[in-house]
Amino acid sequence: MTVTRVLVVTAVAAERDAVASGAAGDGGTGGVEVIALPVGGYALHRVRADGRPSVIIDVLAAGVGPAAAAAGTATALTAAVCGGTRYDLVISAGIGGGFAPGAPVGATVVADEIVAADLGAETPDGFVPVTELGFGTVVHTPPPVLVRALAEATGAACGAVLTASTVTGSAEHAARLAARHPRALVEAMEGFGVAEAAAAQGLPVLEIRTVSNPVGPRDRAAWRIGDALGALSAACAALPRVLTAAGTPTSWRTP
Repeated sequence: MTVTRVLVVTAVAAERDAVASGAAGDGGTGGVEVIALPVGGYALHRVRADGRPSVIIDVLAAGVGPAAAAAGTATALTAAVCGGTRYDLVISAGIGGGFAPGAPVGATVVADEIVAADLGAETPDGFVPVTELGFGTVVHTPPPVLVRALAEATGAACGAVLTASTVTGSAEHAARLAARHPRALVEAMEGFGVAEAAAAQGLPVLEIRTVSNPVGPRDRAAWRIGDALGALSAACAALPRVLTAAGTPTSWRTP
């Protein structure tokens, strides 16, 4: 039996547990094995989904922000290779802020573009992405076949998910971001870091986000974190089924 191995990277433990609970298909009890990585103090929560023994999902809480996400992802991917295995897919998952009206609170979004929103330079004429300075990349494109399959299975919207090191806290900045990235549905803090680490090992990447609050002025009283975590768990419940039906990992690497 061919086994598909997936690494899902979240920022914090609450997101990790929501992903594991959903993917396990049993409320997260008895279906999760905790595996310590040999370096970095990281631990994987391994899920063998009910009824889908051909899919193994490892969930890692790597920390907040793109740097922590990249470091944790790279550590887990390298540990797998050194241990004689290799992942087939990497997923960034968690909650985030939604851009109205496309991603209201409670919505689920699957990224068709993972975008570094603040990687570049400020100039007198405005923000210039790092690519226009002659360096690197600011966009990673997930496999369309997986994006479509997961969106159809979960009822998610598809669009750009922005990665920022500083979360938006004003209506003015939200408007600037929306103007600069008109396809943006969600702002989060880890996806691009995860994607960079995956790309360095030639692996495809997805990003799944559920919306806990609008992008804009910070109003903690209006945040619905519990609802967003519940939606994240529900979305990840579809992962084993979608991955089983979506063809071979080799085909995922072809846009």
